Amino acid sequence: MRALVTGSNGFVGQHLTRTLAARGDEVIAFDLTPGSFSDPLVRCIAGDLRDASALRDACEGVQTVFHVASRVQTRRTGADEVREVNVGGTEKLLDACRERRVPRMVYVSSASVVYAGRDIERGDETLPYPAHFHAPYAETKAIAERLVLDANGRGDVLTCAVRPHIVFGPGDTRFFPAVLGRARSGRLKAYVGDARKLSDFTYVDNLIDGLLLAGDKLTPSSAVGGQAYFVTNGEPRSFWDFVGQLLDGLNLKRPSFRVPFPIAYSAAAFREGLDALRGVATSEESLTRFTIRYLTTHHYFSHDKATRDLGYRPRVSLDEGIAKTLMTLH
Repeated sequence: MRALVTGSNGFVGQHLTRTLAARGDEVIAFDLTPGSFSDPLVRCIAGDLRDASALRDACEGVQTVFHVASRVQTRRTGADEVREVNVGGTEKLLDACRERRVPRMVYVSSASVVYAGRDIERGDETLPYPAHFHAPYAETKAIAERLVLDANGRGDVLTCAVRPHIVFGPGDTRFFPAVLGRARSGRLKAYVGDARKLSDFTYVDNLIDGLLLAGDKLTPSSAVGGQAYFVTNGEPRSFWDFVGQLLDGLNLKRPSFRVPFPIAYSAAAFREGLDALRGVATSEESLTRFTIRYLTTHHYFSHDKATRDLGYRPRVSLDEGIAKTLMTLH
């Protein structure tokens, strides 16, 4: 099979590209910054999701598109570019798939597309999209997901979406580095909200399994087309227990005191507002209002539908995934 992976030089994209090539598939690796893959089955292309011509060229002769690339941003300022990439880029990619007669497209979505700022406990795919979103990332991912699912069967392209939650593992460029950076600099002294609130996590190899299963099952005779699937480890745990286990493994101090939600949220709102007035982009490593809400609510999900339709079962446990990741961080 020839597969196209957008965002191939990112954390998930690299793992997916290498796994596809390892099983013998030819891979077109599409990213703003071309990666470096030693496998001869991987051909790297530098390109922008906003470039329709580049997407058409990349889709030539492709059987399955894995749309991984997106712009991640939880602050509310500067949302136009997020929409251009996440929504506009997805529209252009769907057009390219139809024009080049690509038969399958698997969209890497996010569990945040159903997050309305309230507790989600063992949520499933019947959850609606919220009427109001708390971050440009969640909103644009939801819009793009709807575009992808609505496109199923149009122009002979079959589509589906996979929704992971807090992806982690070796090579992570966002989640672990942000936590470790704060801990090592002494800035991770406090935790926010209720430490009993539970969150889902997804070890990267489990996500890759889910994506490959979705691509393989996406056939005209299956029920997978036009469907979204939560894919997580299915082991909800307190976010701060998860972070604490990571810090313990690296002999770093856990946060020692709690900051109540109103104080943390007000501080985040003040910083975002001040940065907007100054025309400065708030760092994604800072705790934004969206992040504060996320840390103070339950958000864990059922992957029963993915197990039923795709045959998905997480083969790497949460503790095993943390241990594998820690081995690469020492």
